[in-house]
Amino acid sequence: MWRSPEPRFDVASAIVQGGRDYQEDAIVSDFPFGADTGVVVLADGMGGHAAGDVASKIVVTEVFSELKFQSANFTDFESEIPQYLTSAAVNANNVVRNHVKANPDTRGMGATLVSLVLIENRMFWMSIGDSPLYHMRAGKIKQLNEDHSMAPQIDFMVQSGLLDAEAGKNHPDRNCLTSVILGDRVAKSDCPKKPFELQVGDIVVVSSDGLQYLEEAHIQKILHRYRRRKSAEIAGYLLEAIETLADPDQDNVSFAVIKLNHNKPVIRAIRAKPVGHIETHASSITRVVTEAPKADPEIAEPPAEDVAAENTADTATLEATTEPKDAKPVIKEVKPIAKLDDTSTQEVEEAAPQAKLAAGGK
Repeated sequence: MWRSPEPRFDVASAIVQGGRDYQEDAIVSDFPFGADTGVVVLADGMGGHAAGDVASKIVVTEVFSELKFQSANFTDFESEIPQYLTSAAVNANNVVRNHVKANPDTRGMGATLVSLVLIENRMFWMSIGDSPLYHMRAGKIKQLNEDHSMAPQIDFMVQSGLLDAEAGKNHPDRNCLTSVILGDRVAKSDCPKKPFELQVGDIVVVSSDGLQYLEEAHIQKILHRYRRRKSAEIAGYLLEAIETLADPDQDNVSFAVIKLNHNKPVIRAIRAKPVGHIETHASSITRVVTEAPKADPEIAEPPAEDVAAENTADTATLEATTEPKDAKPVIKEVKPIAKLDDTSTQEVEEAAPQAKLAAGGK
């Protein structure tokens, strides 16, 4: 009995509104069966600000569309993936700025960003804000990306004995962001140049900070207990834990669970089409044929002599416009994608720095 091959990636996404009036998270994942690459883009709109749901949708749409456009280059230009991620974030920030200019009443809207590109067992990411990227291996969970909020500083104060643990956990400035996409200059971004290498059995969870209403130890326990289950089942158990928690202030939650099923060699990678390439398999070329209009039975047919004269004129016109059989097809010149400059530190924007956001912005 024939069995389909196991896909390299097992991926499931989930989203829930929680206790909020609106859904301000947005997420998209793309892992085509048969491909050895995949993309996840997640944005968490800023609650308490104008049009946070619009901001998250803009960021996800712009970042994903650019990464999808570049996806055929991931294999041949893997070292440039961090630049593709940065360029996509720059473009999303510019679109947010233009939207705010055109709609002044939405000034202050913004969104966090976590975008992933996976190629075989290697994972690249770009993150802005406090949406976490978790990785679990051997039963231990760890956040891979930087947290651009006041939470790390508050935790450091607790560890140093400057602040009580309970006070630090419930500190009002804990969710105050230090970097976010607002259409202005982005203060911080996290985009490592070298990929993180995954092993078979690893579990990756990229999420909005709404998942952090669960204690990190609780998330780790769920991932470890159901590590041999499919990603969709793991996602279901995480949602069940959030529902059981029943926090009346539960924030929007969106996340994707990613498992690496195998790390077998690539059989056939997707390649970008070379500039000037001419398709030689004529039978596979898609053509558009104009369908002749159907005759209306209620309309009388024209006299036979008129039809003959019209056919003669049509034949002459066709012969005048038909190209010779040996004529070569005309190919429009397509310029190659411009290679981005390899800079060690590329800022997302150059405008004036954004002031500290108000507490409880998320």
